[in-house]
Amino acid sequence: MRPATGTARGTSRPRLSLARIVEMNLGFLGLQFSFGLQQANMAPIYGYLGADEATLPLLWLAGPVTGLLVQPLIGAMSDRTTSRLGRRTPYFLVGAVLCSLCLFAMPYSRALWIAASLLWVLDAANNVTMEPYRAYVGDRLAPDQRPTGFLTQSAFTGLAQTLSYLAPSLLVWFGLDKDAVDANGIPDITRIAFVIGAVLSLSTIMWSVWRVPELPLPVEERARLEAEPLTLRSALADLRTALAEMPRPMRQLALAMLCQWYAMFAYWQFIAFALARSLHGTADATSQAFRDTALTVGQLGAFYNAVAFVAAIALMPLARRHGAKRVHACCLAASGAAMMAIPAIGQEAWLYVAMVGIGIGWAGMMGNPYVMLTDMIPPERNGVYMGIFNMFIVIPMMIESLSIPLFYHNLLGGDARAVLVLAGVLMLLGAAATVMVGRGARAAT
Repeated sequence: MRPATGTARGTSRPRLSLARIVEMNLGFLGLQFSFGLQQANMAPIYGYLGADEATLPLLWLAGPVTGLLVQPLIGAMSDRTTSRLGRRTPYFLVGAVLCSLCLFAMPYSRALWIAASLLWVLDAANNVTMEPYRAYVGDRLAPDQRPTGFLTQSAFTGLAQTLSYLAPSLLVWFGLDKDAVDANGIPDITRIAFVIGAVLSLSTIMWSVWRVPELPLPVEERARLEAEPLTLRSALADLRTALAEMPRPMRQLALAMLCQWYAMFAYWQFIAFALARSLHGTADATSQAFRDTALTVGQLGAFYNAVAFVAAIALMPLARRHGAKRVHACCLAASGAAMMAIPAIGQEAWLYVAMVGIGIGWAGMMGNPYVMLTDMIPPERNGVYMGIFNMFIVIPMMIESLSIPLFYHNLLGGDARAVLVLAGVLMLLGAAATVMVGRGARAAT
């Protein structure tokens, strides 16, 4: 379906059918498959290559640092872009190509520094794609369709990460040897899963671009942008102005985002090491028990992402009826309770009960804050504010990566299970902080 011409941003937009909304978000399937591969496999890959457990957060710094540097600038630049392909499309096409190349190369890393370096490039590519993609949804949909658009992205996040977490186990179920490894200790099933991710990352984004292209810019807005052409200086100036004029409810979201993203990043980094202890009584990353734990983490991750897929669909009417803020606070509370319970669970079957809470929280994190955000910001600044909002995600990740090594041994006893308890407490604090958003100003619901 080609877009109707002459549709003004900020006024009326052609309404899209649910099928078109699904197609425009299909690229999120490939993008989030890539993220899921990182979440499920980077900690084990680092372990296979000899990383020290306490320094794991430092090896994950690539994501937050590149997000902090890349996404706000790319968001500001995309607001000013007037290419033939559109305002946002060039960015997530370039990002998809780079992401695919890095996914092909990652599982062939011969040393820890190679894997860590590739993760920097991979995360930079993902960040070039992510916020222009979110801004594209805000640009393309009428205000009353945005909750459906962003929660569709959340649903695709759940589906993609279900598949990415489960991919190594599926390969084992199809007959591949789970203990077959290369000279660097990286399992064959991990390499194949990354190749699948590389193909999906590029193909799904290209499908979305082809099926649901961007709307043409109105004549007056194109004239304004041509009078103020895209330069690095203009993009930085837009970024500074947007920071100074940030709406108060958006500022209030910062504390809630700090708590929830510190917690989730810690969970991804330490879940494999925590379960290796609670299920198998080992912390040896070279053992067969640890490889078995990595497969278990993938299966649990697939389950909680499947829950997130279903929950995201269920959250659409709930967010419309009760407001995204209230619904999101409940989601974070469910995730926090689950994280606190996991270290005390010694049987794999019971872990799936905890994964229900993790999945509900993850569905909320990937959809509700963006529903809240788009009601707070001017539409002509969707790109720059989506990029700035990503700072609310990556700065907590950076704080987590730099802080946990400082107290992992002396306060947490060098035990990954204690990290999960800390993460659970922070999720509950994030729920409380979410409830406070909008107090003293017009509530963002």
